[in-house]
Amino acid sequence: MELWYTEKQTESYGITAKITETYVHEQTDFQMLDMIETEEFGTMLVLDGMVMTTVKDEFVYHEMVAHPALFTHPNPEHVLVVGGGDGGVIREIMKHPKVKKAVLVDIDGKVIEYSKKYLPTIAGELDNPRVEVIVNDGFMHIHDHKNTYDVIMVDSTEPVGPAVNLFTRGFYQGIYEALKEDGIFIAQTDNPWFKADLIQSVNKDVKEVFPIVRVYCANIPTYPSGLWTFTMGSKKHDPLQVDEASIPEIDTKYYSPRLHKAAFVLPKFVEDLVK
Repeated sequence: MELWYTEKQTESYGITAKITETYVHEQTDFQMLDMIETEEFGTMLVLDGMVMTTVKDEFVYHEMVAHPALFTHPNPEHVLVVGGGDGGVIREIMKHPKVKKAVLVDIDGKVIEYSKKYLPTIAGELDNPRVEVIVNDGFMHIHDHKNTYDVIMVDSTEPVGPAVNLFTRGFYQGIYEALKEDGIFIAQTDNPWFKADLIQSVNKDVKEVFPIVRVYCANIPTYPSGLWTFTMGSKKHDPLQVDEASIPEIDTKYYSPRLHKAAFVLPKFVEDLVK
């Protein structure tokens, strides 16, 4: 008998993958967590029925959350990741020697625990001495840490369940206050095919808080539609003003110095959403 996992990405569309093994199926204090083995994408983390990461394509998302901001900021010594309990963004941050400390705040400790066990290639830097892991509410952590971070990255699920508060203007204002005077914020902001309204509202809210706002895209096969957006809010530094020649080649599979500015060239229909 064949077993298949299906994510219903809209009421009338979804993706499916053949499963060879189920490692975890558990209702945590915050969400339904599944860790499954798929033939096509390897080990897959699923939260509340939504694919969070897979071994095969995770590098795209994690590299594109971390590197555009870290190569835009001239001296990103203190970095915060909200969410991201799988550890992928932390792994990419650790490739930057300028980072003295990275703090990960995830509300669900079970995500961290099972990622260390079943996703070691993704979560392998969570025990790095430059990393502090906190199981807590990221919203409250930001509220309690004014003028603390050079870069804040929001690696959240879609705006359901515990992540709802991470897509509000009040949250972006809190991030602004938690950043230092030349700080940068980055968040995943879903896809333009099914969530155009969300992208527009986030863009509007972030523009009301940050003087420099840029949207960029990446291709992630297991995320709804495959086309994914990220929104950067910056107090001073513009990613489009970064000198490509000044970006060092690091160990990546998707991001590159040449892609840094190219990612901000949006398809026309996405560009129209964020005018």
